[in-house]
Amino acid sequence: MLTLTNWRELSACRDSDPNLFFPIGTTGPAVGQIDKATAICGACSVREECLQYALETNQEAGVWGGYAEDDRRRLRKRWLAERRRQRQAS
Repeated sequence: MLTLTNWRELSACRDSDPNLFFPIGTTGPAVGQIDKATAICGACSVREECLQYALETNQEAGVWGGYAEDDRRRLRKRWLAERRRQRQAS
């Protein structure tokens, strides 16, 4: 199992400019920035671990696991609903 530290060490973005993953806004120049960031995520071997971390820690800003803020917000709502259903079932 990958630990918090070790998945980050394996990430495709580890040598990229962090600002690329934290665009200002979602329109104009930010669109190109988001596209570049998600392209890096697309080639990442620890994309799922990154996304899981973002969902579990409620990362509201930036691109995580290949998902921009708005997409991840929608995904997190579904993820939280599924967790509630699983808890109720157990």
